[in-house]
Amino acid sequence: MISLSDIGRAALMGLSSHKSRTFLTMLGIVIGILSIMVVMSLGQGAQDLILGEFQKFGPNNVFILPGRQPSGPSSIGSTLLNDSLTKKDLLDLQNPANVPEAVGVVPVVFGQQPIVYESQTYTAMIMGSNQDIAKLFALDTSNGRFFDSNDVADHAPVAVLGSTIAKELFGGNDPIGRKIRINNQMLQVVGVLQTQGAGSFINFDKAVIAPYPIVQDNILGIKYFQRIVVEGSSSALVPAMIKDVTTLLRNNHNITDPSKDDFSIQTQASIAQTVGTVTSILTVLLASIAAISLVVGGVGIMNIMLVSVTERTREIGLRKALGATSGNILLQFLFESAALTLLGGCVGVVAGIGLSWVVSFAANYWWGIGFPFVISIPGIVLGVVVSGVIGLAFGIFPAWRAARKSPIEALRYE
Repeated sequence: MISLSDIGRAALMGLSSHKSRTFLTMLGIVIGILSIMVVMSLGQGAQDLILGEFQKFGPNNVFILPGRQPSGPSSIGSTLLNDSLTKKDLLDLQNPANVPEAVGVVPVVFGQQPIVYESQTYTAMIMGSNQDIAKLFALDTSNGRFFDSNDVADHAPVAVLGSTIAKELFGGNDPIGRKIRINNQMLQVVGVLQTQGAGSFINFDKAVIAPYPIVQDNILGIKYFQRIVVEGSSSALVPAMIKDVTTLLRNNHNITDPSKDDFSIQTQASIAQTVGTVTSILTVLLASIAAISLVVGGVGIMNIMLVSVTERTREIGLRKALGATSGNILLQFLFESAALTLLGGCVGVVAGIGLSWVVSFAANYWWGIGFPFVISIPGIVLGVVVSGVIGLAFGIFPAWRAARKSPIEALRYE
């Protein structure tokens, strides 16, 4: 009676006797599992990064976007060119009688423009807003000041520079009081932001912020807002605030049918849901593409196992002559196939974790975006389970071929 431990030892001896072949056969599984691990880890990391950026705004804020927001993953970034949010909307939203739950309203316009100082030019994002954007994004100045409500009301040609832009344009010189030119509009620098680091959406180190009237009228040449953020006094009042904002905008835009809304309102929770859906879909899609290499690796294992069965025909005949049953032979070759893929899966998991850490470290070190390193537990489980299943699925046919061999014919095989 041959025990399972004997079968296991025989299988491992078979693998160790052809080390180069075993390594090359296992490589396809390693690459496949590594790819899945990296995709799932980076997908979870990207989701955590994006949600972390939105959570900085707090649950009291609602985001008004121009245009009717389509449902599904295509909704992100689909409203930038719509002009439905007007200055009248902003002024009415700032009126406490219209939205009593609101304690702050922040308009936002933005675009890419060359920033010029003497002979130096740096292309960056110019943002127009009011003084409350500093509170919304927790922006502090390292030098000078942020513009105030008087600057906004007076359409003052002033600007606050990101730290990178200040360094690129002025080097080690103090930029306060100096004038930069953006699209033929001169702006006096009144402040420089503290280094923020790149977030998932806005890199304030490479941005210029100015009062929105001067940016709208003299730089971007637009009359609408690309975003308006309304801050509520508490998260409990957000539903009532959304209702008031919706009523106000429908009245302003002469909308009686809700299906004809030319704006959309998002909360932290709705944005988190959308981001989670998008990143999950992308992760599954990319992981599915990566899984193709596992199928290719499985086919390679089946071919190598078939070659191994042919090469070891006399060994199979001898083992059967010494008492091994067809079931013993079947289990031995299945064990070899499963051990091969499981080992490849474990190596792929470790390599995938290592590569994910390298990508996260590189993103933090070179680009400063704060990309979190995440070890995907579902990825580890999936990698080990899938590799084992592939070993059994693609090893069953070679094992069956080996088990069917007649001991007499096998011993005659040259």
